[in-house]
Amino acid sequence: MRQREHLMSTHRIYGAQVRIFTAVAHEPARGVIFAVHGFRGDHHGLARIVQNLENYTVIVPDLPGFGASSSMSEHAHDVEGYAHALDALADELHLDANIHLLGHSFGSIVAAKLASMRPFASLLLLNPISELALDSSQALLAKITSAYYELCAKLPAFIAEPLLRSQLFSDAMSLVMTKSKDPAIRRYVRDQHRAYFGGFHSTSTLAQSYRASISSTVAHYSPELTLPTMMIGGMQDELGTPETQEQLRSSFAHAQLLMLENVGHLIHYEKAEETASAIDAFLRSLPQPSSEL
Repeated sequence: MRQREHLMSTHRIYGAQVRIFTAVAHEPARGVIFAVHGFRGDHHGLARIVQNLENYTVIVPDLPGFGASSSMSEHAHDVEGYAHALDALADELHLDANIHLLGHSFGSIVAAKLASMRPFASLLLLNPISELALDSSQALLAKITSAYYELCAKLPAFIAEPLLRSQLFSDAMSLVMTKSKDPAIRRYVRDQHRAYFGGFHSTSTLAQSYRASISSTVAHYSPELTLPTMMIGGMQDELGTPETQEQLRSSFAHAQLLMLENVGHLIHYEKAEETASAIDAFLRSLPQPSSEL
């Protein structure tokens, strides 16, 4: 991969300092993607996807309360709050209707909400949330995790934060979610979660965000969306089975669905090259944006 120019900017949005990371496209430039990462992640989580989309300028904000962005004081850290923050960021960046919108996991719900608020050229959903966690095969785990976050939000920070940033907690999540048998990939996922899973701003922000992540799905917004949509899921994703992904696809006016084999909810880590290739093929099948950053 060729070296890319990376830009960073800071914006004041709803009381939060929001950090944006932009990878500039190599020629021939094919468009601009505005990307939304998942729960407890930051822009690093999409790094492999971005790396493999070298002909696209990819703009990835750290969501308020995560990574290098502080929490909002004027909005809740839920789907609507994040969508409004990203809408304000898009205005500041002068993003027009030629921009493509991408969301991964919880970011897929936020992206779907944002797409209902302003026009985009297309919608790209990676591991889209197609069923409520409390109705899925992971319902018990979701209930336990929710209670854990709510308890930690009530504890003093000096007690709660070490618990929530525990390497044991992070490694357990990596072990459960990683489907690849490749030791190098498994090590990469573990190291990514160890490095960035604890990058939340406060325990209350974390609890709010988790509550939002298990309380809605992309289907809450898909019936009103008419833009071209590409969904990419994992056949072993506990948060989106092939059956519920197909149901979600059918709820859009214009959507395609690609289900990748031998991967679950971490296609951005385990199947980044295949995912980026599918995104590129889909976007190249659409009319190209007439203006770029």
